[in-house]
Order: sequence, then C-alpha cells, then structure tokens
Amino acid sequence: MAILLLFACVLALVLINVPIAVALGIVATAALVATQGADSLPNVAIVIYNGATNFPLLAIPLFILAGSIMNCSGISQRLIAFASALLGWIRGGLSIVSVGTSLFFAEISGSAVADVAALGSVLIPAMRERGYSKEFAAAILSSSATLAIIIPPSIPMVLYAVMADTSVVQLFVAGIVPGILGGLGLMGVAYWFARRYNFPVEESFRWSRVRQTFREAFWAFFLPVIILGSIFGGIVTATEGAAMAVLAALFIGRVVYGELDREHLRNAIIEGGVQTAVVMLLVAASALLGVYLTEAKVPQQLAAGILEYTTNKWVVLAILNVLFLVLGLFLHSAAAIILTVPVVLPLVTSVGIDPVHFGLIVTINLGVGQQTPPVASVLMTSCAIAGADIWEVSKVNAWFVGVLIALLLLITYVPITGMGLVELFYR
Repeated sequence: MAILLLFACVLALVLINVPIAVALGIVATAALVATQGADSLPNVAIVIYNGATNFPLLAIPLFILAGSIMNCSGISQRLIAFASALLGWIRGGLSIVSVGTSLFFAEISGSAVADVAALGSVLIPAMRERGYSKEFAAAILSSSATLAIIIPPSIPMVLYAVMADTSVVQLFVAGIVPGILGGLGLMGVAYWFARRYNFPVEESFRWSRVRQTFREAFWAFFLPVIILGSIFGGIVTATEGAAMAVLAALFIGRVVYGELDREHLRNAIIEGGVQTAVVMLLVAASALLGVYLTEAKVPQQLAAGILEYTTNKWVVLAILNVLFLVLGLFLHSAAAIILTVPVVLPLVTSVGIDPVHFGLIVTINLGVGQQTPPVASVLMTSCAIAGADIWEVSKVNAWFVGVLIALLLLITYVPITGMGLVELFYR
C-alpha cells in the first residue's frame, strides 16, 4: 500500500507540472518525516549529496558532453552522407538512411533525444523535400533514435547499472545484438511503407561514392571502436571510457574536422550541462526515496506479495513488462529507472532473473515509453522539428513501435538473443 501511495503522489505532482526531480524530493522527504519524525531532516542534504557522487555516475555527464560536442562537429552530416551512399539505392532510401544513421550515431551519443535532435534537423527537411509526409518523417526519426539507448554506450544502462549494482560493461555488450535487430526491423517497416506509397530512390549505388563518404566519416567510426573496444576489453572502466570520449570528441571536432570553434564548444557545454542537470537531480532526489524504501522494507514486501501469486520467472517478467510499459507513458526513462528498479530488484533476483538480462528488458521497455504519449520525450522532439501533430504522428509511429514491442518480447522470452555475447565473453 505504501508503494502505491508513493507512486500516486509522484504522478499527481507530475501531472500538475511539478518537475519530476522536485516531485520525488517532496514525496521522499514527506515520507521520511512521517515515518522517522522531523529529526530526519538534517540528514536530507547528506543523503542527496552522497546519492549524486557515486563514481560510475560520472559516465553520464561525460557521455552527454561527448555527444553534444560531436553534434557540433559536423559528425551527423558525415554519417548521413555515408549512409545515403550505402543505402540510398533502396526504394524509400532516405527513410532507411535515417535508421542506418541512427545506428551509427547511437554509438556516440547514448541519448535518444540527442540523436533525434542532431539527425532530425537535417533528415526531416530532406525527407519533406522528397515527398515524404511530415508525419512519416517524424515517426521514422523518432523510433530509430530509440536505438541510441539500446546500443552502447547507453545513458539509461549506466543509470540502471548503478541502481542495480551490476556490470555496466555487460549491459553494453548485451545491447549490441538487440540494437542491430531493432534497426533491421525498423528498416523492414520503412521499406514496406516505401513500396506501399512509392517513395523515391535517392541515388544509384556507386562504390566510389561509398569510399569517399567513408573516408570523410572515418573518424566518426573510429571513435566508438576505440572507446567501446577499450571498455569491452577491460582496459578502461565505463567512466574512464566516457572521459576518453570527451577528449576524442574535442580532438576530432577541432583538429580533424576543424568545425569546433569557441561558440560551438560553448553551446555544446551548455547543452550537455542542461541534460546532465536533469538526470543528476533525479538521481540525487532518488537517494532520499531509497532511504525511505529501505527503512520501510517496501521492496521485500512487494516481492513477497507477488511471490505468493507466482514464482514463475516468465510470469513475473510479463508482470514487470506491463508495469514498465505503463510507467513509460508518464515518466522520463531516468525517473522510471530510479523509481522502480530498487523496488523490484529483490523480486527479480528471488525468481532467478539475471540482473543484466533484466536491465536490457528495462531499457527496451523505456525505449517504447519514449514513443508513447503523453510524455514521449523523443517523439515530442521529433514532432517539434517536423512541425507535426503528435497524435497524427503516433498513428504512423504505431507500426514502428510494434517493431520495438516485438523486440522486447524476443529479448524477454529468448534471453540468448541479448545475453549470448555476455555469456560468450564474460561468463
């Protein structure tokens, strides 16, 4: 009953436009005072500070900053040019290019919002000029941007790893195959639309064009190979890899491409700071909630209640999938992870679900949430760029969301799909 009251209070505050971090802080502080008295108030600042200074969390602002710098360095245009040369010969090639470019860009940004903001400003106007509807253009950019939180490096995965005290490297590895499968599925739906509505072919396939654009985008491909290779090889931690990403982004943007001037760097730092503040305020506020949940033993009570109903882990996964899909309608992905993972983790471990497998399931679930109104942060960003109505876009986007849900079911009930590489290299 306590957990339902907490969720209800947080959602009520969010629905009246109270920022999520503030809502979490208010509810958690009120709960602490109600159960422990006013004497607990002096500890609030200490708990918030300790909650936001966990070393692995440093990877979040660093990956965000690296993505912001790369956004300002001409990287998106070079990736789009290469993807067009490689895939533009297919009917509806520009929509397929959107997915292909998102696959590449996902290995740099780790953020779906950054992905759609960087690529959408270029690809959506280009698709409109070629006769695509603004609803379709917004839908394909939005859904393909979600690949950025499935393919490593993924900011939600870093956050989950901290909340669940599990390996972020193994989570990154687990996301590789599902990210590729999701991209292929989205390309398939885009091609079906192209055949149905006779979308144009962009350009004929020419090896010379592919080689030229590959040379121009070489450093864009080289960056994730070095960073992710170092992380997966155990040379650096995820946090150290994120710091490498920032240094590499500065070098490539300034020295190699020569497009990162002082004004661009200033904008990148401001953008990265704003995005970091949103996530880290949520993390800090969640520390208060964690203290209350621990004292009240809410996670253990929830686990005991569900285990009285079933001990079958596949049924438990179905219940949790529904929970996260519903939460995704109303909460930012970071808030959903912070609110629910500490609560459900005892249940997950008690029925024998691998925490890494569960983290992958949570990530894909929240990727679906980025596409489903009323919150739908990524979909709203895409609609704003396209100047399209969110509900009209959602009608088209339902086909692409269907691919993400099919991917979710595949990863949930055929674990080897995501966990195969983890088992091969780490266990």
